[in-house]
Amino acid sequence: MFPEEHYIDTDTYKSALSNTISMTGDDVDDILMGINCYLKKPATKQIRLAFEQSQKEVDDLHKRTSEGIETARRSGKQIGQKCGATLHIKKKAPAKALIEKHSRDFRGTLTDGEVMKITELSRNTYYKYKKELANELNPYLS
Repeated sequence: MFPEEHYIDTDTYKSALSNTISMTGDDVDDILMGINCYLKKPATKQIRLAFEQSQKEVDDLHKRTSEGIETARRSGKQIGQKCGATLHIKKKAPAKALIEKHSRDFRGTLTDGEVMKITELSRNTYYKYKKELANELNPYLS
């Protein structure tokens, strides 16, 4: 079912199939199979058209977005983050303090997995902070 494109709903196909003449016997089966094949072709074509239209809309959206970015760039606007800029993350300092306090590699007695649970950091973030801490504490080793 296509909410925005009701002309290609499968309900249209089903209602056309059910509106056929009610007969009995093998002739009816042959007629219904013929009608079924006949109705599948336009339904297939309508569905293909719907997907082509949706792909066209996606392509148009990409084009408008890139044109908007290019217009902003020409008018001197900053696109994206400036080179060398860093984000200030509120959780970073407390997490680093916990890592330094509890990790075996610094002053603690806990394994990396246990410290990750305490700090509630993802694996990648944990090791990133741990590497930063090691560089801050002993910059000559890196």
